[in-house]
Amino acid sequence: MKSQYYYLLKQLVKRDIASRYKGSFLGIMWSFIIPVLMLVVYTFVFSVVFKGRWSAQSDNHLEFAMIIFSGITVFNFFSEVINRSPSLIIGNSNYVKKIVFPLELLSVSAILTAMVHAAISFAILLMGLIFFGQGIHYTIIFLPLVLLPIVLITLGASWFLSSLGVYIRDINHIIGVMTSALMFLSPIFYSVDSVPEKLKGLYDLNPLSHTVEDMRNIIIWGRVPDFSWIIIGTVIGIITSILGYYWFKKTRGGFADVL
Repeated sequence: MKSQYYYLLKQLVKRDIASRYKGSFLGIMWSFIIPVLMLVVYTFVFSVVFKGRWSAQSDNHLEFAMIIFSGITVFNFFSEVINRSPSLIIGNSNYVKKIVFPLELLSVSAILTAMVHAAISFAILLMGLIFFGQGIHYTIIFLPLVLLPIVLITLGASWFLSSLGVYIRDINHIIGVMTSALMFLSPIFYSVDSVPEKLKGLYDLNPLSHTVEDMRNIIIWGRVPDFSWIIIGTVIGIITSILGYYWFKKTRGGFADVL
């Protein structure tokens, strides 16, 4: 049974990636081109137009670009899955009446597809650090640990939202607005140290904040991550995944009636 699930997941991920670039001339190359283009745009707007800098001591626009890119990569992974989740079941309604098909794999497939795109962005970031930065630090070995909490939290949220999207179609629009707002409410274009003290508590409640900060630490500056958050975040992620999966299984019975 497990081997069948692995095969299904492999086919679902291949289908997701192929369908995204189907008919385009450059195909999967867009996975490389789009992150680079967005990096150029964000860097120009925030560092050239708004004269932003990461610290008073640094006026290096290239370093600013790398710092932003590391945060954007994490956010893009999260937002890609969350934005897709409400329509996962609706968009695959032909699977709903197939009793033997494990619908919960659709969220896992969305996670794996987003991981492929994130891996491409990480590769671009590492190449930039090698050619234009200070090279790759040994602390990059902590990357799987740093990403574990946000992956688990995203998976649990995806199961919840994919089920909710069947019953409440408006959730798609709400999630789109929320993820757009979350991009600016997370310390992607600025350091969490620049946030007013009275608001820092809100940033501590945002799991993206911790992951983005740890990403910069291990990749840009060669510092060890915040292990206390990794432990706490992983526990939160496990609980979120269990609750999301339980909600999905409990509500799955009504999918066929609604669709």
